[in-house]
Amino acid sequence: MLKVIGDRWRHWVNRRVPRSDHRSFGQRNIFIMPTGAGVVFGFLLLIMLITGINYQNSLIYLLTFLLGAVVVAAMHQTHRNLSGLELTLIQAGEGFAGEVVPFRLRAASPRHDTLALSLACDEVVLHQQHIPSGQQADLNLLVPAYQRGYLQPDRILVETRFPFGLFRAWSWLRPLSAGIVYPGPLAAPEVASTVQDGEEQAKSRSIDGNDHADIRPWREGDMSQRVQWKRYARTGEMVITDWEGEQGSPQWLDYDAFAGVERELRLGYLAHQVLERSRSNSRFGLNLPGQVIEPDTGAGHASRCIKALAVFGLEQPEGGGPLPTGTRAVGGAGHSRHASGEGAL
Repeated sequence: MLKVIGDRWRHWVNRRVPRSDHRSFGQRNIFIMPTGAGVVFGFLLLIMLITGINYQNSLIYLLTFLLGAVVVAAMHQTHRNLSGLELTLIQAGEGFAGEVVPFRLRAASPRHDTLALSLACDEVVLHQQHIPSGQQADLNLLVPAYQRGYLQPDRILVETRFPFGLFRAWSWLRPLSAGIVYPGPLAAPEVASTVQDGEEQAKSRSIDGNDHADIRPWREGDMSQRVQWKRYARTGEMVITDWEGEQGSPQWLDYDAFAGVERELRLGYLAHQVLERSRSNSRFGLNLPGQVIEPDTGAGHASRCIKALAVFGLEQPEGGGPLPTGTRAVGGAGHSRHASGEGAL
């Protein structure tokens, strides 16, 4: 029964507050209820009224009706404080899973001052924002991101309890634009790319794969079979041997190189590799099923690659079908995928 009532309430609210990056608040979409303090204050007024009737005391009557008028004025002022406010999402942010993603909103109050405005999303609250009459203010709301993918908050709460906290007027902004949440970077194990640069470079490699080797320090995630244990026992220095013949093209970050690994782990490994290559300004390309980003360098190239990892296998949310915050496809017929994401594992 409660679930049916909740579903009907959400459906009714969604019809009054459809998805949009801009919202003007007025009588149709502002809700108002007394707060806990307002309920207690009203109960005290009722006791005062009963006492005045019982004792026929004019001073109690006067004080009761005077305070009642204050309550009515406070109710109108609380509703008026939110009425006429215009809120626009001007930039949906980007960030990594497990962090917060900034959503930049612009608030304007053309009619009157909007005082003590609060914005909230997923227990993150932006308190006590004041919008002067006829002016605009940019507000940054930090939205938690738990999983990689598109970040489209179902609702951003907009509320005020000004002037006395006896009433709470509220509404919602339901953004149409979505932010992007990158996969959380994970230290990648040493694997060989399956991508070759071309026939000429492939022929130039050693046939037996053991003519050329690189020695480098051990990194977390390297396989123990590659450690030179004899050298470690002799010098205490833990190093890894990379045979050239075992590797594909060093320019490519390859999804298929992590055979047998779950998709989200692969994307985390690739995100870590993208960040490492970007920091060293190395040339690299990204090979995903159904999508190839050619080798390049620079911040723009790294941004393109990390965004491709963020949305891999997902469909962009639409106005009529929102995804939960940080939604990702994890397999099964009910989850949406791009054609490029099919058969990813």
